[in-house]
Amino acid sequence: MTMPIDTRPTTARWNRPLRFAHVVIVGKYQAPGARNAVDEIAHFLHGEGCDVSLDKDTAANTGLPYPALDVPAMGEACDLALVVGGDGTMLGIGRQLARYGVPLVGINQGRLGFITDIPFDGYQDKLRPILRGEFEEDARALMAATVWRDGRCVFEATALNDVVVNRGGAASMIELRVEVDGHFVANQRADGLIIATSTGSTAYALSAGGPLLHPGIGGWVMVPIAPHTLSNRPVVIPSHSEIAVEIVSGREASANFDMQSLTSLLHGDRIVVRRSEHALRLLHPVGWTYFDTLRKKLHWNEGS
Repeated sequence: MTMPIDTRPTTARWNRPLRFAHVVIVGKYQAPGARNAVDEIAHFLHGEGCDVSLDKDTAANTGLPYPALDVPAMGEACDLALVVGGDGTMLGIGRQLARYGVPLVGINQGRLGFITDIPFDGYQDKLRPILRGEFEEDARALMAATVWRDGRCVFEATALNDVVVNRGGAASMIELRVEVDGHFVANQRADGLIIATSTGSTAYALSAGGPLLHPGIGGWVMVPIAPHTLSNRPVVIPSHSEIAVEIVSGREASANFDMQSLTSLLHGDRIVVRRSEHALRLLHPVGWTYFDTLRKKLHWNEGS
């Protein structure tokens, strides 16, 4: 969704009422200089007329004198979440806030920044119009994953990037039985299997040979990790599909969800992946396109 651009003179535009009056800042508080960055952005938001809060971990680790909110309080009280860090920071809070419908903006202090796409240098010029309703909105699908053992759900998690089933430290492959919508696909022997959203197609799935998926595509990609059979290739399937992966053999298998939560697996365990009922709302500056992000982050059109 693209909000209309206000073509009035700059002074008149910045006198417009705020679209987002209460903003919560989520910072990558472990990073050097994070406290100063969060403090600077908070002062900027105050200057624009916003009420400012911090998520409780950012508040506790920076010691800045702003109200500290947990996730439910953010969902209830805040109009916008401003994520200051990298994609990992966005993944961590985005999964939790999606159920509340709170939109998020990412200011990049990390490395690649596919979904935290506003550079810290000059963020004011990008953020000021967003606060007043000029933005591109981008909805990102999430995965709801469960692990079943002997007919019982023993673990559940949400993922924005990917669900990864992989072998442990043993130098041997694992065997996985893969089904889509109850239909048998194949028994795959490999180091593992990545099930990625379009958002996650630029993460681990890309390094394992998967395709880039535009976020407007309603699809998942299944990417084998170092498969025994070289004809076992990545497959794109509709995101309304249910994917089930059963551990047939192999030692110390595990499942990762956005590489931020982990569970160990036993033979016979089934990992079931469905589309979540919630979606992440990302806001970008007017004129943003996915291809701008790819061109910048993947260094396309640069000379050798």
